[in-house]
Amino acid sequence: MPGNEQYPGAKRRPGSKKGATKGSGGQRRRGLEGKGPTPRAENRVGHPKARAKARAEARAAQPNHAKQLERIRRRYEVGADHEILCGRNAVAEAAYAGVPISRVFMAVSAESDERLGAVVRRAALLGAPVLEATRLDLEALTQGAVHQGVAIEVPAYDYAEAIDLLERARAQGRTPLLIALDQVTDPHNLGAILRSAGAFGADGVIIPERRSAGVNATVWKVSAGAAARVRVARETNLVRTLGRLKKEGCFVVGLDGRGETPIEGLTVADAPLVLVTGAEGAGLSRLVRESCDMLASVPIAATVESLNAAVATGISLYEVARLRRRAQEGAERA
Repeated sequence: MPGNEQYPGAKRRPGSKKGATKGSGGQRRRGLEGKGPTPRAENRVGHPKARAKARAEARAAQPNHAKQLERIRRRYEVGADHEILCGRNAVAEAAYAGVPISRVFMAVSAESDERLGAVVRRAALLGAPVLEATRLDLEALTQGAVHQGVAIEVPAYDYAEAIDLLERARAQGRTPLLIALDQVTDPHNLGAILRSAGAFGADGVIIPERRSAGVNATVWKVSAGAAARVRVARETNLVRTLGRLKKEGCFVVGLDGRGETPIEGLTVADAPLVLVTGAEGAGLSRLVRESCDMLASVPIAATVESLNAAVATGISLYEVARLRRRAQEGAERA
């Protein structure tokens, strides 16, 4: 009869399952059906790793990029007897120390930074040209190093001799403190050691000609300019050099994790001293170890096998400086 119709209600789709589904009612699971596993970060649109990958691929897709950098290097003609230093601190320290500058390359204004102003003034005194360069030019000249918009061309590092470092310290009325490096091949370690040497008053660093890092652009940058203040001597035979320094009245102390004398108890700290640091892991070579008057150690936790060469040298220089200061204070009181 009319008016007696009943509303049929909601109808299920054929094949639908009645009742609760597992988890969140199946909504998320069904929403992900057909989408597959979550893609890796570098493949997700908008992810930082995806953007970095895209930039790298874009650069790699430029077949002429490497050739372009090589053409730029050839255009500026940096000779084999010269090198490029970069980074604002490194070039400023070189300028303050009077390092002869051949050319200055700048992609930023010198007005924004006093360090750059010092470099420009030094170049003007030397008659060295200041060239406006692009960041691509600097990338080519520094071979991809972090240049901060400035680089300078200087002659290759002029090494001293170990005996010169000793005589210079004595001429200045100082108790000599030298550092010798045995097979330290990482330029970052050499740069950090030069920085510590400058901070704690060492009179120079001695390196062997073979199996050792030399003073290059990386060393200049890591040393934060200390390479301009702390002289580096390069010797053919480190063992023979240590023997000569011993004859000149120096005590040679090797840094060794198994040394019986803790560095804070070094009794010869106030005497003419040569601290010898070996390579990380390998330590001192046999002949260098035998050349040492004693072996000193930096106490560390048992859970750590060894210290980085630069860290061990920095701690030891601090302790020597502290012991010397204490000895001087005692002498003044007496």
